[in-house]
Amino acid sequence: MVWIARAAVAAVLAGASVGVLAQQPAPWTVKPEWVKAHEEFLASDVLAGRGSATRDEEIAATYVASEFEGYGLKTAPGMSSYIQSAELQGPMLNGHAQLVAGDQTFVEGKDFDLLMVGGGATSGRVLKVPASDAGSKSDLQQNAVLLTDVATNRALGSARELSGAQAAMILLPEDASTDRMLTMFGGKPRVPAALKEGQLKPGRGTVLALYPEAYKKLLAVKQSSPISLKLFGTNQTERKTYNAIGYLKGTDPNAGTILLTAHLDHLGTGKPVNGDGIWNGANDDAAGTTAVLEMAHALAAGPKLRRSVLFVCYGSEEMGEFGSLYFGAHSPVPLKELIANLEFEMIGNQDPKMPKGVLLLTGYDRSNLGPTLKEHGALVGPDPYPEEHFFERSDNYQLALKGVVAHTAAGWGTVPTYHQPDDDLAHLDLPFMTTAIQSLIEPIRWLASSDFVPKWNHGGQPKGD
Repeated sequence: MVWIARAAVAAVLAGASVGVLAQQPAPWTVKPEWVKAHEEFLASDVLAGRGSATRDEEIAATYVASEFEGYGLKTAPGMSSYIQSAELQGPMLNGHAQLVAGDQTFVEGKDFDLLMVGGGATSGRVLKVPASDAGSKSDLQQNAVLLTDVATNRALGSARELSGAQAAMILLPEDASTDRMLTMFGGKPRVPAALKEGQLKPGRGTVLALYPEAYKKLLAVKQSSPISLKLFGTNQTERKTYNAIGYLKGTDPNAGTILLTAHLDHLGTGKPVNGDGIWNGANDDAAGTTAVLEMAHALAAGPKLRRSVLFVCYGSEEMGEFGSLYFGAHSPVPLKELIANLEFEMIGNQDPKMPKGVLLLTGYDRSNLGPTLKEHGALVGPDPYPEEHFFERSDNYQLALKGVVAHTAAGWGTVPTYHQPDDDLAHLDLPFMTTAIQSLIEPIRWLASSDFVPKWNHGGQPKGD
């Protein structure tokens, strides 16, 4: 009967329409409670600041890996685990160094702060040098330079004048500038470190900030008196750093791979500032790690993508970008197949120099990636801090040096909580962060489904190997 035939045709057409609609990705909404939940764990005091190459970093990497697996991501090609580990080398100190000058002994934490360990000689002769003459001195090798007549809060500035003198030690009066440096290092000294497969490069010199009474006593020591620094702990200790890696396989094996990254470590614990000795790193870079997690969540839940996507959260960025350095040398996907890398760094606060809701993209004018993502709805714009060289200061740079079009999306570039103990959950703008992540989902989905290949602009690629 005709009406039965018409009904059958209508049913077929209806079924076809349903099939077409089913292929369209449903709008994905990043829920603020998901964003907050990641931050509450990663930036909690329980993880003690996720110090580079520590057990706390490993716990953070394990959390990220478990989330990747829960979203349905697979292990990367050639890997049997979601964790990639790398061995590091370098001294681990116990915070009880001693400075011996003549018959006097000074103790770290009681008489001085150890700011930097150079890795070279830690003994010599006391050489008193007026700060005003520091820039003209070039014969200070193997000496312990005690700067005198230092202007108020200018100790570090005076020390920089000695950067080419290759002194064994530089002894400064403690002041606001030395306190700021110690805080920026996470309340503990900066020590030389390297990948085990690389070469440990000693720093320029060892720098100490003497408390007022100790500084006064050292000023009374005779010129050329012997002096030595005794460091306690372990030397050339081997430890591991951890990258968490998840893989979303695309339908076209020849279309290339997109790399989305952040770093999951921070500064750990150290000498307390205003009673707080944990550098939680809620913004730096638990915020970026959260972005990678939610990008993985969204893309894995949607329709299959033409291109593969690799999600990586690096370890030991704060120590020297060792996680990304190791990844660049041991990528589970050939670097020539990576069509673009977008790093997420400190997206937890709105930058007052950027339009409302917009992330800055480092090196925006170096390639066509940023402008193209912006055309497709990404809330990104040019970095308003070119003098800060942010493009060269994040994990994207390791990949950019190898030719990959790689940039970092960030929030407030000079946020006051940067490398401070109060970089915690209470100082995040979660609505801004959630909106920023949301704005990148569809542009990245488009990039992973298109045949557009980002290119460096003329002169935009940094020189590398």
